[in-house]
Amino acid sequence: MQAVILAAGEGTRMRPLTENRPKVMLPIANRPMLEHIINEVKKSGIRDVVLITGYKKESITNYFGDGSKFGVHIDYIVQEKQMGTGHAFGMAAKAVKGKFIALNGDVMVTSSHIKKVICRDEDAIITVKEVADPRSYGVIERDGGSVIRIVEKSPEPPTNLANAGVYLFNASIFDAIKNTKLSPRGEIEITDSLQMLIDDGKRVGFEVMDEQWLDVGRPWELLTANELALKKMKGSIEGEVEPNATLKGEVSVGKGTLIRNGAYIVGPVVIGENCDIGPNCFIRASTSIGNDVHIGNAVEIKNSVIMDGTKIGHLSYVGDSVIGSRCNFGAGTKIANLRLDEKNIPVIVKGEKVDSGRRKLGCIMGDDVHTGIGSLINVGTVVGAGAAIGPGVLAKGEIKKGEKVLER
Repeated sequence: MQAVILAAGEGTRMRPLTENRPKVMLPIANRPMLEHIINEVKKSGIRDVVLITGYKKESITNYFGDGSKFGVHIDYIVQEKQMGTGHAFGMAAKAVKGKFIALNGDVMVTSSHIKKVICRDEDAIITVKEVADPRSYGVIERDGGSVIRIVEKSPEPPTNLANAGVYLFNASIFDAIKNTKLSPRGEIEITDSLQMLIDDGKRVGFEVMDEQWLDVGRPWELLTANELALKKMKGSIEGEVEPNATLKGEVSVGKGTLIRNGAYIVGPVVIGENCDIGPNCFIRASTSIGNDVHIGNAVEIKNSVIMDGTKIGHLSYVGDSVIGSRCNFGAGTKIANLRLDEKNIPVIVKGEKVDSGRRKLGCIMGDDVHTGIGSLINVGTVVGAGAAIGPGVLAKGEIKKGEKVLER
């Protein structure tokens, strides 16, 4: 059995976090989300992995190499132009033999579910998840244990069984992909290929996912994935913790990291290597801090993802936020994470205001952003890579890549 994982896309809805990395390399509990998926594939007994890469592929190949460090063998196929999920899976035709598991690289899946799927003997299996509001998803229509129709997003979906982006295929899928016409958005959709199999009389079944399902498609969903991953983590201390620092619960501290006196850390929290934490700071649960990060005196971090090389100066507050690599916070930078009316927080995604569904959400910040002393960042603000926010300035809405907001 082999696994084919799609890792070619940029993830435009995840900008600005993906301006310098593909979506599958975004960190969850200090490891790329793709690594979490590969680990679950390995736990299911599969050791042969094919990665379909494209956008900024070097970051993937440099990290994973031939896969031996992760206990698998990895082959790479490059999709030069992203032309849909069907086109991407179709590129694996010469690399796989027999049945194979096929996964989107941004869907968090467990080994127990993969084991259930690979035991099936139909021509294709679609993983589905029961959802409360299926109008936002593609769903299946079923007859007993068989899929008879795949319905894209509809105001009146026939079932609440959403397509979860995990499949089992055999060689018949490749002929279907070859004969699949372009969709209205100019792509070859795997769901159209699956419908072709159904119409040709092939056996297409479904497997309901019992575990929690998470499709990491928008920036704030990284916080949810991070929280879920950290709940499974066991703490370990490989760095130095000074005697008057307090660590409660599951806290992981990497090599070369110094936790200074007065730091108060409530797990689950993971802190990477070569970090300088404190003194007298408060790091709250569900926070991931990457490598080479500095958290200064009297800083509070809550339920956030802080990527490599970022420095958060003293007297700052970061809550419910995703902060990119190599950012530098001037002293007293504050990120708001709760509206005064306590309603859901909207975020600008691809130029449109979207309800995040979250009552608490701070900032989505790209790489290499600098803030001046006393900067204020409003709820749901998106800050592009390389932007600068001046001293005492209130930033809100969307700050474009490289933009400098230097006046009140």
